Amino acid sequence: MLVLRLAWRNLFRNTRRTVLTGLLLSLSLTALILTNGLVLGMVELMVGSVTKTLAGEAQIHRRGYLDDFDAELFLDNIDDITAYLDAAPDVAEYAPRIMTGAIVTSSYNVSAGLVYGVDPVRELGVSRLADALVEGEYLSGGRREIMIGTEMASLLEVSLGDRIVITASHARSGEISQDLYRVSGIFQFGLTEMDEAMAFINLDAARELVGLADGAHQIAVQFTDPELAKNREHPLYQELSTEAVEALSWLDFNPQIAGVIEWSNYSTIIIGVVLFFLASIGVVNSMFMSIYERFYEFGVIKAVGTTPGAILRLVLLEALLIAIASCVAGNLLGYLASGYFQQNGIPFGRMEMSGVVIEKVYTRLALTQFTAYPVYITLLTLTAALYPALFAARITPSEALHRSL
Repeated sequence: MLVLRLAWRNLFRNTRRTVLTGLLLSLSLTALILTNGLVLGMVELMVGSVTKTLAGEAQIHRRGYLDDFDAELFLDNIDDITAYLDAAPDVAEYAPRIMTGAIVTSSYNVSAGLVYGVDPVRELGVSRLADALVEGEYLSGGRREIMIGTEMASLLEVSLGDRIVITASHARSGEISQDLYRVSGIFQFGLTEMDEAMAFINLDAARELVGLADGAHQIAVQFTDPELAKNREHPLYQELSTEAVEALSWLDFNPQIAGVIEWSNYSTIIIGVVLFFLASIGVVNSMFMSIYERFYEFGVIKAVGTTPGAILRLVLLEALLIAIASCVAGNLLGYLASGYFQQNGIPFGRMEMSGVVIEKVYTRLALTQFTAYPVYITLLTLTAALYPALFAARITPSEALHRSL
């Protein structure tokens, strides 16, 4: 307790220096909490843009289909697959789809696009198609309904209720097929590629258009826990994958986003190392200044019998007290700052990264930010203070008294 009282009093022998050192450490911790919160928010946004917008957390289709979206590579009979998905405890929702390249024609213009045939009810559980609707109504099951993007509507010069002709090829024979639809809804995902080149019709109408009675080109899957989708050893991937069929995680069919997320995880480490390095320089400088101011005192207490170990503990305890106070302040500032941006977001303007639109990122709070990071700051402070503490412990009384004269 005596050493503790001495250490506490020594901190306030130069209050300004102690406050500045503590401020450096606390702001470093705050910056680290904000950085990690931003990274978590960015990852959540990017993963959500991939898995929630349209693609799903997993996909099932014929091998080679994703190479060029060949309409002839379809799942001929999906009853066995859907029966497995219905019984799988980890599967929350799934939706079969027909996907085919087509020519979309209006009375005024022509556009090439990718036509999706979807089950309106099941699609609600795997994508944000209904949420992206800006005009009209969502698909209700009618044969002539079609939803198009805002960019496609502008290009074709059509609005709600206007007629559109879809020209596609039969999946089995390759023969040309045409059908007439009326615009029932206009959507906007925010990505030009999707709003300009995608159209959605009902699943039964799409099967009739491409000549598939009960098949599908793709089955999108959502898990009960998003983390399950990352496990490539999950039974769903193993049991549904055959020589002709493959079940893939979103990490497999969107490797660009997976790479960006993996890189972003290192950003916290890089920024943390830089902050720790700068903070350690400040701690070393502050501790040495404190020791040089008390050089004579250290010589005197060693002359009266104080051991080097006691001096070492005293200096390290001073550093520990600074670290604890800094971590309390840093946690509070980090919580307030990250909590504010969690509610209001950090605006980025408009930026596209690997097919993901980023306009505003909301930070995320995590327990490790307020438990592990303060421990790192404390260990850093003690490590940085170790050299000044050893220096103080090795002071010889004669040298200290000589320098004071």
